Amino acid sequence: MRSAHVVSVVREAEQALMARLPEGALMRRAAMGLAIHCARMLPRVHGSRVTLLVGGGDNGGDALFAGASLAARGACVRAVLAGRRVHPEGLAALRAAGGRMIDNGPAAASGAPGAQMNFGTHGEGGAPRALITAEARAAVLDADLLVDGLVGIGGSGGLREPYASLAVLASDAPAAVVAVDLPSGVDADTGEVPGEAVRADATVTFGTYKPGLFVDPGAVRAGRVSLVDIGLDPELPEADLVRPQAVDIARLLPVPSAEDDKYRRGVLAVRAGSDQYRGAAVLCVGGALRTGVGMVRYGGGEDVLSQVIARWPEVVGLHLDPRSSTDLGPGRVSAVVVGPGRGTHPANADELRALLESDVPALLDADALNLVSSSVALTELVHRRGAPTLLTPHAGELARLLPDTDRAEIEAHRLEQATRAAKLYRSTVLLKGSTTVIAHPGERTVVNPTGTPLLATAGSGDVLSGVAGALLASGLSGQDAAMCGAYLHGRAAVLAREGAPISASDLLDALPLAVAEVTTGRPPGRA
Repeated sequence: MRSAHVVSVVREAEQALMARLPEGALMRRAAMGLAIHCARMLPRVHGSRVTLLVGGGDNGGDALFAGASLAARGACVRAVLAGRRVHPEGLAALRAAGGRMIDNGPAAASGAPGAQMNFGTHGEGGAPRALITAEARAAVLDADLLVDGLVGIGGSGGLREPYASLAVLASDAPAAVVAVDLPSGVDADTGEVPGEAVRADATVTFGTYKPGLFVDPGAVRAGRVSLVDIGLDPELPEADLVRPQAVDIARLLPVPSAEDDKYRRGVLAVRAGSDQYRGAAVLCVGGALRTGVGMVRYGGGEDVLSQVIARWPEVVGLHLDPRSSTDLGPGRVSAVVVGPGRGTHPANADELRALLESDVPALLDADALNLVSSSVALTELVHRRGAPTLLTPHAGELARLLPDTDRAEIEAHRLEQATRAAKLYRSTVLLKGSTTVIAHPGERTVVNPTGTPLLATAGSGDVLSGVAGALLASGLSGQDAAMCGAYLHGRAAVLAREGAPISASDLLDALPLAVAEVTTGRPPGRA
């Protein structure tokens, strides 16, 4: 697992470590790691043009010390000083190595370490004035590499000027951008971006990952993230948030033994699809079968059932129309998936009620979520369930599940809202989207690292329901089924067409490849 810690935990750990180290040692460790990564991003260090965007805090100090290291190797390093203060030791080190300073403002610095700089953000009559000098602009636009050391993990509430203007300029500049610890303008704890933010090609973070590096919209601005070990691990408690790797998924996936039969491998009931949305049933059942469940028992209307059996003859089918059937319970199964394309007729609510009243682990998606969001009685049933319950909403569905919340709020605050929903419904919540977030009451939050924007296609969520449902039926907890299901689903999307557009049906053939890749540790096709 890649572990991420919130700022308050990181600060406490840093203080404990610094108390045992010589003054400045921790910053120099971080700066050396940063310099190494910067050098790797340049075709050659000697003669290259590196521009540092330097704020007034320790983040700016990291950039200055790294810049001094690069300057000592022959790089032409310029530091655009954006803060009212500058880290004095870092500034002295860069000057000693031959680096050049650029005061980004009308008032030139005195040249002394720690000198006050007044940038005067307004002209006569309170009108806004230029926030980036011509010299600073030129240094940004003709650089081979930009180092974002404006604001570190302590920043919150959006960038102020001139930081915001520099962030925009850096993001639009032709040079590659490496962020120091975190792209400026991104909230380290949440990934939220309340205003302008640097869009980096790479981020070099120190000691531990930060949640904002893993969760959109911040994650997309971080680029490739590298961790520099500065000796913080012994001081850190259990992570606030984790991102699994293939080895973590492999440890959890069920492996059939010689003694297993189809029942021991798990029996999944699928209640998906309707006359209007027959494909949802086919895709959901296919996702389950291709993930390795022992048996799928499908219950649906006659026309949908015939289509499912035609595509998947191994399915045990039951003609079950909620509008006419009296026995809507799940039967003797290991888990049940309900909702994809099922409908929101009152009879579907009766079916969902019967499933929720059982002690069978359940995955609720699509129409099942819409029924819960519109019914206090169904909501209470979810609350009271003793069996594992997994909710798999997209942002719009989650907005309906949460009071006084809209889709934009969900997208902007994915960690907060997924965690809120998990507590409210006392269930595991898998929030689908650009960053898939998995929250469970009292447990650390999980973010999924796999996937591609190509997954934004009709029916892909139906496949995911089948995948996660199969894992739930195999005996995994709701959170582990969600984590493994999202990981395999995302890898299947990447493997399906090697970057070409995909449909949800393409995922079905790619799922076994994803499982094989995870369990063997080798890309598909390699011996």
